[in-house]
Amino acid sequence: MAERWATFDCYGTLIDWNGGVASVIGDDLLPRYHEVEPQVQSEDPSRSYRDVMTETMRRLDAPEPEALARSLPGWRAFPEVRPSLEEVRRRGWKLAILSNTDRDFIEASKRTIGVPFELEIVAGEIGSYKPAPGHWEQFFARSGAPKGGHVHVGASLFHDVAPATELGLRTVWINRLGERPGPPPTRELPDLSRLPDTLDELVPA
Repeated sequence: MAERWATFDCYGTLIDWNGGVASVIGDDLLPRYHEVEPQVQSEDPSRSYRDVMTETMRRLDAPEPEALARSLPGWRAFPEVRPSLEEVRRRGWKLAILSNTDRDFIEASKRTIGVPFELEIVAGEIGSYKPAPGHWEQFFARSGAPKGGHVHVGASLFHDVAPATELGLRTVWINRLGERPGPPPTRELPDLSRLPDTLDELVPA
């Protein structure tokens, strides 16, 4: 049987990114954070994610710019993530994370998720931030995964669904916030509860 790979964005898809950020800066500043962080990433893709977060906080005039980065290892996973990923693995899928983050952060979040991944591609090691294609290029180069056996899963239209679609990849949009889509994903789900069946539908065993 050919290999089947599911790649995942981490923050917002598996880990509660909005909840983690808002716990430090409050709900009122969250929309502004969403605007500023991608600007900081695009200005210098070689910047570590820790530095991206800190610089974004400075531009928001946060009293403790380093507080957000300190908080990230404690951010929680969404409740359905672990059982869903365990079932996906049980069905023979290999899992990878493609994340705009640093190695130490992703290792902390993997411990929180509690499910093994075969591979993690992080911005801090490749000098590229999604929506640039570097994560997917590195993933296929390192994994040897067949594009026909691959599905990308993400909560962000901007960072994940749009660029993966441009690369001709299947996508599952995890629309936790009830947003209306721009670029159409291959499938749309409100969370990961039905992900195992959806992946099997897209790439049958």
